Amino acid sequence: MTKQRWLRIIPVALIMYTISYVDRTNISLALDPKISTMMRDLLMDDKLKGEAAGIFFFGYVLLQIPGGYLATHWSARKIISIFLVAWGICAVGCGLVGTFRQFEVTRFFLGVAESGVFPATTVLLANWFPRAERARANAYWNLCQPLAVAVSGPFSGWLLGLHDKGWLAHTLAAVSAPFTDSLQGPWGWRQMLVLEGALPFVWLPIWWYFIRDHPREAPWISVEERTYLETTLRQEAAQSELVKGSPLWRKLANPTVLVMVAIYFLHNCAAYGCMTFFTSTLKDRGYTPLEYGILFAVPYAVTAVIMVLNSRHSDKTRERRGHAAFVYALSGVCLILSVSLEKKHFWLSYGLMCLAIPGPFAAMAPFWAIPSEVLPRSVLGLVVGIVNAVGNIGGYAGPTLVGGLMKEYQSIRLAFGVLGFGMIVAAGLCFLLPKSIPASGTSPLPEHP
Repeated sequence: MTKQRWLRIIPVALIMYTISYVDRTNISLALDPKISTMMRDLLMDDKLKGEAAGIFFFGYVLLQIPGGYLATHWSARKIISIFLVAWGICAVGCGLVGTFRQFEVTRFFLGVAESGVFPATTVLLANWFPRAERARANAYWNLCQPLAVAVSGPFSGWLLGLHDKGWLAHTLAAVSAPFTDSLQGPWGWRQMLVLEGALPFVWLPIWWYFIRDHPREAPWISVEERTYLETTLRQEAAQSELVKGSPLWRKLANPTVLVMVAIYFLHNCAAYGCMTFFTSTLKDRGYTPLEYGILFAVPYAVTAVIMVLNSRHSDKTRERRGHAAFVYALSGVCLILSVSLEKKHFWLSYGLMCLAIPGPFAAMAPFWAIPSEVLPRSVLGLVVGIVNAVGNIGGYAGPTLVGGLMKEYQSIRLAFGVLGFGMIVAAGLCFLLPKSIPASGTSPLPEHP
């Protein structure tokens, strides 16, 4: 019976956030002039392309804190349901635009609509999984990020090429015709954005049916498991709660929060900087589209494996800081070595890149387990919102920094070297975070994944 939580909560949350990540990242292919006409249709150059990709993150910071607060004090299930509708509307809207400015505005509001989902889901998992399980729960949920990149890339490319390839293309075109026929230009990239943008509406009823905010609200959970969870979570919350009556600003002005912001900023610089510019090094080598897709997907498949292994060992040892620091350091060292060998030893360089890319993703499970274990439950949503909001500015800063350095020095070596050094710094900062409070003495249920 214990596995009911893992089978009901985690897969539904994982797919929900995978859809979010697909709608966030699918424009990387739509904006590729080799396989899409979007840049030409919207009269965009490379500078506008970077602006369109980065504007998402300015919207993404706006509702992080309110989203986390409402999830803590109202309902994570309800607030995410609202966001599902909002980002679905904006994601579909990205495929209906007729000018660059319209796309830029819609992309900004897509960031706003997705901004509260991460902290709300973190709160939801903290309501369902005690400390002994939390890193694994976070890891399984966050598998959506590498999986979305590895799976949606080929799927999006397939959609982009469907417009003249048979009955399925005509069927998909008919579905989106009411939205796209009135707009100028071919429907390839519009069709892809509209169809993938509509996925939140498909997932909303599934989310509403399966998800509950707390074990006490779930009719499918056993009495034994409900009692265990409610007792354990209540004890853990009491251990981490600050002195009663402490003002909110003092709870938030915690050095832990500031260190987490710095780490997560460097984390996102590397994650999005590598994701944006790793593909350009493959395109210049003359690979076929299929070979290119495989080479692009492999590091993210490796990422999924490392994420699971790191999170399981973190839960087994009940240690968080060292597990985050190790994969950050591994990422930084391998990234620096990879670009230094890239010209003379491509396959060795590529192998090192397969170990460098997983770092930021594999650190997420132990990293996000820390605030739920050392901070009071009353401010958990707010803290996650603050860290995720400010840290995600790195999602804009990383690609911008890499692009600027590449333009200045005509080489990716220095740019990726800077990102690698940032990962090493992040590894060191991890040891400034507090150690997790030991789990309570409540005996765990006998079975869990």
